[in-house]
This record gives sequence, C-alpha cells and structure tokens, in this order.
Amino acid sequence: MAEFPSKVSTRTSSPAQGAGASVSALRPDLGFVRSILGVLMLLQLVLGLLVWALIADTPYHLYPAYGWVMFVAVFLWLVTIVFFVLYLFQLHLKLYMVPWPLVLLIFNVTATVLYVTAFITCSAAVDQTSLKGSRPYNQRAAASFFASLVMIAYGASAFFSFQAWRGVGSNAATSQVAGGYA
Repeated sequence: MAEFPSKVSTRTSSPAQGAGASVSALRPDLGFVRSILGVLMLLQLVLGLLVWALIADTPYHLYPAYGWVMFVAVFLWLVTIVFFVLYLFQLHLKLYMVPWPLVLLIFNVTATVLYVTAFITCSAAVDQTSLKGSRPYNQRAAASFFASLVMIAYGASAFFSFQAWRGVGSNAATSQVAGGYA
C-alpha cells in the first residue's frame, strides 16, 4: 500500500470572501427589462396597479363582486413583483433546481384565467353597483378596461412562456446565455 505523503498542500478561504462575492453579484440585469418577458411584466405591474387602485378608491367592500376583483388584482400584482425581482436580479439562476420556464408558464396561464374571471365580474357589476356618469361608475368602468388589458398581457406572457418552456427558437446554449428569457 502506498504511503501517505508527509507534506500536503492545502488552500483555505475565509467566509467573508465568499459572502462578499455573492452580494456584489446581485446586480440588476437590464437585458431582462428590455426582453419581451420583462416588458410584459412591467406592463402587468403598471396596469394591475391601476386596476386595484381604481377599485380601492370606490366603496368596493359593499359589493362582493369587487372583493373578488381586488383579490385577483392585488394577489397577482404581488406575485408578479416577486417574479420580476427574481428575474431582474437573476436570482432564478441561483435556484437552478426549480424549472422556471414551467413555473412561469403555469403562473401566466393561471393569471390569465383569473383575470378573465375578474374582468367579466368587474364589467358585469359596473351597471348594477353605480349610477352612470358618477365617479364610482367611471372608476369601475376604467378598472374593467384595464383588467382587460392586464388579461391580454398575461395571455401574451403565457404564450411566450409556453414558447420558452418548449424551447422554440433557441437551443440549450443560447437559453443558458440569455438567462432563460427571450
């Protein structure tokens, strides 16, 4: 049996060096903001904010239909913020064990379906809950319009997420370099 060498060369590193490297690597990826997914997420955030802000400024608590619209708008707005931050700071690359294209596909399809129900609910309740020409009527009608736009934006995101999940238009090398978004 071979003898164990008497002199062994080892290298050590301090934990401070590793921690500093991970913090400095947390930089925004402006390429994501210019991508289709980034632009659609920003659009969803702005329009979603308009939906729930317009409804929140009316006495929505008196009508259960608007409670559903508020739940959908605020919940999906918050989840979209989480996904936007994950992709903006490339945190999705650090959580490599999660199948992000599939997660985004499921989220966007679910968000589209929920916004379809919120749009229909909000649009159907406008005439029944306020007088034409009044301020609440105008706000609820505007919220219905913006809900339809957010629904379309989530539908477009679902389409592009499906393409990313299937790998349409890219290969393994370009999807790794591009960070997983188009």
